[in-house]
Amino acid sequence: METVLENRCFGGVQGVYTHASTSCACDMTFGLFLPEEANDAPVPVVWYLSGLTCTHENAMVKAGAQGWAAEHGIAIIFPDTSPRGQDVADDAAYDLGQGAGFYVNATESPWAEHFNMWDYLRMDLPDLVFESFALDPDRQGITGHSMGGHGALTLAMAHPGRFRSVSAFAPIANPAASEWGRKQLGAYLGTDEAAWLRHDATRQMQAVGYQGEILIDQGGADQFLDLLKPEALAHAMAARRQPGSFRMQDGYDHSYFFVASFMEEHIAFHAAALWR
Repeated sequence: METVLENRCFGGVQGVYTHASTSCACDMTFGLFLPEEANDAPVPVVWYLSGLTCTHENAMVKAGAQGWAAEHGIAIIFPDTSPRGQDVADDAAYDLGQGAGFYVNATESPWAEHFNMWDYLRMDLPDLVFESFALDPDRQGITGHSMGGHGALTLAMAHPGRFRSVSAFAPIANPAASEWGRKQLGAYLGTDEAAWLRHDATRQMQAVGYQGEILIDQGGADQFLDLLKPEALAHAMAARRQPGSFRMQDGYDHSYFFVASFMEEHIAFHAAALWR
């Protein structure tokens, strides 16, 4: 692992680091905010997964999370959204390829060699950060925005007991039934839709649900509502009687202004579970 930069931030440190990933077979970059409390003992951590076209940097500089995390003594990890590099497959469209890993393990050519974000986030990056930093592996939460909200929800439901808390901002809620999903899942995983199901939050909610409370915020003026399909996940949560809240926020769109507006509540939601 190499340090790209470290900056003093709300009494703690905001760092950016690169490392060689076995799963993605390339170098990967991530951001990590460590609160001041990490100088004395391992601290809880929230994973923040970003959306289409983003890198590790977007949420790190736009979401306003560090101040609230510092208030609660919580670390935040900002992974990249895909493998990158000259030898990594890409596509001319913004919603496929580099910047659009969709948090799956690709099985199809040309994506399978590098696009293994599912394993990267459940094995490679956790193994590295819990060995290298003062983070408590028994106190993990996960959240994300848009494509990252999809990743957060599906990873949490697929790994019972690993994440004490999960939330999402405007998640791609039913990708198997959406243009933001069918294209990418078909490209990465092939035409057998049975392979898509663990990567669809609505279908996973119907099948297994989540062991704790969920918090989801969705902007009512989101320009991508038809692609996100929030009503599918809301109905699945209600049918399962899943503990949690699915909140439609009137007038908010899909931007980081929306994310930043509700970040304080999301960090507090995670803190309540992580410090319990």
